[in-house]
Amino acid sequence: MNSPLISVIIPTYGREEPLRNTLKDVLQQDYPALEVLVVDQTPTHEPETLADLEQLAASGKIQWFRVDWASLPGARNYAVRRAVGEIILFIDDDVELPPQYLQTHARNYQRPEVGAVAGRVFDRMKLADSGNKLTIEDLPPEAMDPGIAWYHIDLVHTVKPQRVISARGCNMSFRREIFTKHGLWFDERFKGSAVREESDFCLRLRKTGYQIWYDPEAHLVHLGEETGGCHDISTRSLKYQLTFYHNHFLLGMKNLTPSQALRLYGRLFDCHVLGHPPCNKSGSPVKILSRGGFYTLGFLNALITLTKSSGDRGQHYTQLDKLATNYRQQATGEETAAASSST
Repeated sequence: MNSPLISVIIPTYGREEPLRNTLKDVLQQDYPALEVLVVDQTPTHEPETLADLEQLAASGKIQWFRVDWASLPGARNYAVRRAVGEIILFIDDDVELPPQYLQTHARNYQRPEVGAVAGRVFDRMKLADSGNKLTIEDLPPEAMDPGIAWYHIDLVHTVKPQRVISARGCNMSFRREIFTKHGLWFDERFKGSAVREESDFCLRLRKTGYQIWYDPEAHLVHLGEETGGCHDISTRSLKYQLTFYHNHFLLGMKNLTPSQALRLYGRLFDCHVLGHPPCNKSGSPVKILSRGGFYTLGFLNALITLTKSSGDRGQHYTQLDKLATNYRQQATGEETAAASSST
């Protein structure tokens, strides 16, 4: 099998030792053709992390980009514009990889109908909740329904390869032409933890005619660190709750038919507000009212987001990057012209 160049993209925010360990695992991969792009949104690193990143960048082992904003979908887009690989692969900054990880992703692209690969995620928290005993062969039909798939697609416990509707953002890859030929980009309006940003992208990807293929052998361990990552927002915080509902409503407003959207919003209310399974939240009337308030605010906030962002179509950070790039090119051109005229 040939080895297409893989661009491994790692957005990072506020991570230190987990990021260093993730990079070690990537650079020790048994795969001959890769480039590693780190989009670093951390304002200040610990000395050891800073030294490691500087050394890896200076030796050409990674491309290290530092930006002064924090957005997971924005960081993904930023790196894709600078990547050259035939396969674009995204991982989180707190994962552990087996040696054959990249090889396993790459082999799936021998099939021309596959445009994206969703890998299995050994998620420490979800595996602990199930006692490591649950295994799934075939996902239920509901896992392919855009309205309710998000409550049935399980890429933690599923052990059989199959077609899926979406991937997990910490372990997913795409053909480069999804971006270059079909013009798909991650929507930078997904806020906070950016929950559902990959779901939004995958729903739009299906319109290209490509399949998303789940390969459980393309697995990794997601450590799920409590702090850092792309957002550094506690799941118990008010900000997390607001952006969580905002992002679900945004997903529905952008991609779903009215009936699909109603099913999504109904299930969202039943599970996350009322606390019914599989969410199993507290049934306290006070907490239900509180969650209901965030649900309502999230809906209104998503409407405001769509109204205010009609001009940039969800590419705010991309536009900032392009403006900065154009400014640098213009400044370089002026310097070159001035040097030529002086000689």
